[in-house]
Amino acid sequence: MDRLKVLVVDDESRMRKLVRDFLVKSNYDVIEAGDGEEALDRFFANKDIALIVLDVMMPKLDGWQVCKEIRSYSKVPIIMLTARTDEQDELQGFQMGVDEYISKPFSPKILVARIEAILRRTNQLNEEETLYCGGIKIDKAAHQVMIDNQPVDLSYKEFELLTYFVENKGIALSREKILNNVWNYDYFGDARTIDTHVKKLRSKMGEKGDLIKTIWGMGYKLEAE
Repeated sequence: MDRLKVLVVDDESRMRKLVRDFLVKSNYDVIEAGDGEEALDRFFANKDIALIVLDVMMPKLDGWQVCKEIRSYSKVPIIMLTARTDEQDELQGFQMGVDEYISKPFSPKILVARIEAILRRTNQLNEEETLYCGGIKIDKAAHQVMIDNQPVDLSYKEFELLTYFVENKGIALSREKILNNVWNYDYFGDARTIDTHVKKLRSKMGEKGDLIKTIWGMGYKLEAE
C-alpha cells in the first residue's frame, strides 16, 4: 500500500516538525506549509492528499479561511488545531465540515491515533475485520458482537453505531457527524434518532453501556478502558 500524504499547516516550525516526525514514524508522507496561502498552494499542487492538519491562527489566511476554500472543492478530512478552547469555535469548525478539533497543547500520539481513526472511517486505511475495546469484540465480517465473551443481539443500525464508536474511541462525536457517517449523507432524519438508538444500544450492552458517554449539547464519546 502506498504511503498516505498528510498536509501539516502551522506557522510554528517546531510544531510542524513535532507532528511530522510522529507521522513519518507511523509511515505517512508529510507535506508542510507555514501559512494559509502556502497551505492552499500545497493542497492544489498535490491532488492525492489524504488528510489535512490545520492550525487556526496563522498569517495571511487563517485556518477558517483555508478550510472554507478547500471545502468548496474537496471533502478531504480536516483536523483543526487551536490554542483556544472556545466552544463556539469548535461548533463553528464542525459546521464548516471539520472532521476533528484538537486543542493545543496535545499529545502527538493522540493526534496520530485520531488521524488513523478518520482515515479508517473514510476508507483510506485498510480496515481491521475484528475490533476489540474494553471487553467488546466486534466481528465486522460476520456482523457479530461479543461482550465479555457473551453474544449480543443488535439491530443493523445498532451494530453500525457501536462499530463507529469503537473505531473512534476516545473521540467526541457530534450528532451531525454520527448521522453523516452511520446513516450516510442522504439521511434527512432528526438527530433525536441517534439518542433513541444510543439508549437501546446502551441497554443491550449492560454494564458496558456506561462506556458510551453523553457530551451535553454535542453528542457522544466512547471511553476506552
